Amino acid sequence: MPVNLSAPQASELLPVPGIDIGTASAGVRKANRKDLTVFSLAEGTCVGAVFTQNRFCAAPVQVCQSHMQFQQGIRALVINTGVANAGTGESGLLHANQVCQALGELLHIQAHQVLPFSTGVIMEPLPVARIVDGLPLAVTDLAQDHWSQAATAIMTTDTLPKAISRQLHIDGVTVTITGMSKGAGMIRPNMATMLGFIATDANISASLMDGLAQDLARASFNRISIDGDTSTNDSFVVMASGKAAHQRIDDWTSAQGLALKQALTDVARWLAQAIVRDGEGATKFITVTVEGGLNSDECLLAAYAIAHSPLVKTAFFASDPNLGRILAAVGYAGIADLAQDKIELYLDDVHVVTHGGRHASYKEEDGKRVMKQSEITVRVVLGRGDATETVWTCDLSHDYVTINADYRS
Repeated sequence: MPVNLSAPQASELLPVPGIDIGTASAGVRKANRKDLTVFSLAEGTCVGAVFTQNRFCAAPVQVCQSHMQFQQGIRALVINTGVANAGTGESGLLHANQVCQALGELLHIQAHQVLPFSTGVIMEPLPVARIVDGLPLAVTDLAQDHWSQAATAIMTTDTLPKAISRQLHIDGVTVTITGMSKGAGMIRPNMATMLGFIATDANISASLMDGLAQDLARASFNRISIDGDTSTNDSFVVMASGKAAHQRIDDWTSAQGLALKQALTDVARWLAQAIVRDGEGATKFITVTVEGGLNSDECLLAAYAIAHSPLVKTAFFASDPNLGRILAAVGYAGIADLAQDKIELYLDDVHVVTHGGRHASYKEEDGKRVMKQSEITVRVVLGRGDATETVWTCDLSHDYVTINADYRS
């Protein structure tokens, strides 16, 4: 069961003017389930995106990166679940491009104005004929209020859909933000197999969109870890239709710009944390904060070392306060001149370690009490400077092994 996370109600997911969504059952891997999603974007919609840093990136990622370089604006997205179209060589690229061509013809746009996304099993050929045959049904289904159906259609091992909406006012105009994500395993930053899509009707300068996608990912999707595996297909897209009648945001320094970017960040962070809460076999949601670093990079080194450690994560699953595992992770994180006698460690309100050694007042039953909670904060103080960074992770349970052992069956 997900950790303190429930499926969104369809009525809670607000339509975004200029963004239409349709879904269909194409039988990509399983019959009788929605597995194909199409986004149709109004002309003038601005798009920014970031993709996996895995050098063995999937064919659709390669095609997306190529299409993002064209001067003509992106007008559509197409997403299939079930087959990742990764590790498929030249035929995978051909199939991804065939899907873009077919959707382009249906929507009367160019193939390079379509961004394709796939998620699912790696190294299996994309059933391109089934997808192409399913596209007319998805296009017929296009409507602004189909976020709930889409959030379900992009799931793989997720136990529930992940989507959220927020609104704010800019120049007295209501601006809507709605987003969805999928992912439960093969999750590690850069990007974390995850997909994330956020749409807004805000009027944002096109020149800001790539930087916006990078900033949002840096504050959210690149701060999560479930199992330390960086997927071949990770993608995050932010879309701004410009339909809201406020003055265009040309930079992020104005009060309106700051408010909009914060709202977008809040949505991205919620979607990223939802992925962790629904991690494969997860029973606990863990916040890891590292303070007192010389810079952000070394704080992240220590935080990720803790978040990725199977020994740390299995200890949390068992509620076993074997907390030397956390210290060991900090020690091998790669901070060469780290002074262990300056390290402080806290579990929520429990002071576990001071000056690199066990705190005199620490009792193991206090550590166990905290570790039994469904939500836990690990705080490490390095004692080197003023930098602070936070990442989010989950425990590692027996069910994680079961899910991944049975994934293709």
